[in-house]
Amino acid sequence: MLRFRNLGSGSTGNATVVEAGSGVHTCRLLVDCGLGIRELDRRLALAGLLAEQIDAVFITHEHADHIGCARGFSRRHGAPVWMSAGTHAALNQPDFNGALRIAQDSTDIDLGELKITPFTVPHDAREPLQLRCSDGAVTLGILTDLGHVTSHVIEHLQGCDAMLLECNHDAQMLASGPYPDFLKRRVAGKHGHLSNDDAVALAQAIDHAGLVHIFAAHLSQQNNRPDIVRSALSAALGRAFDDIGIAHPTDGTPWVSL
Repeated sequence: MLRFRNLGSGSTGNATVVEAGSGVHTCRLLVDCGLGIRELDRRLALAGLLAEQIDAVFITHEHADHIGCARGFSRRHGAPVWMSAGTHAALNQPDFNGALRIAQDSTDIDLGELKITPFTVPHDAREPLQLRCSDGAVTLGILTDLGHVTSHVIEHLQGCDAMLLECNHDAQMLASGPYPDFLKRRVAGKHGHLSNDDAVALAQAIDHAGLVHIFAAHLSQQNNRPDIVRSALSAALGRAFDDIGIAHPTDGTPWVSL
């Protein structure tokens, strides 16, 4: 069995737990660690977990809302930390006390009950990676930071049973909103963040009968609204409004089992 729970998604901090297996043989992966260590402990507790139950950490890229307390978390619990060589270099190659593991595009990582496949995305970071996670029977796609959709991204997300999908901004809200022009250009640029329209196009490109769960993630609190996202995705995919989940900035999502 595979299940996941987002612990928070947005500029204030990102973290998602992916769990595979059952009983004695269970693997728990923390994807991104963009919170303070006390806050991470608190949110893990709300999910019914202890920090020491996390078997590994995967960092998608070096931005503060994703890297957070990863180094301190690893030192405290001894959990291996996976990231790209570019991400490690962008962080000035910190010492992880032997826990650092280097991830590469399209190269599977076997964590026992859970297999993950990182893939590159266009984002304004050194070597950003997003993830495909599988227990061999079902698959979760995690795609939370990218500026535009590539054929490489679509290829890696085909056949997913669930998706955590960036829907960062509504283009009109961003254009007329309070951000300064340079920041608007960054967010809307080819290496910024995914708009609702682009997220809809991606969802349509990978939609299939087995895609059961879609959660919109990394919504801008200034330039988007959950109702706009839900309306756009539900209309495009022919699903009920309430079938589109939202990863809340601080509350994340409930546990979702596949």
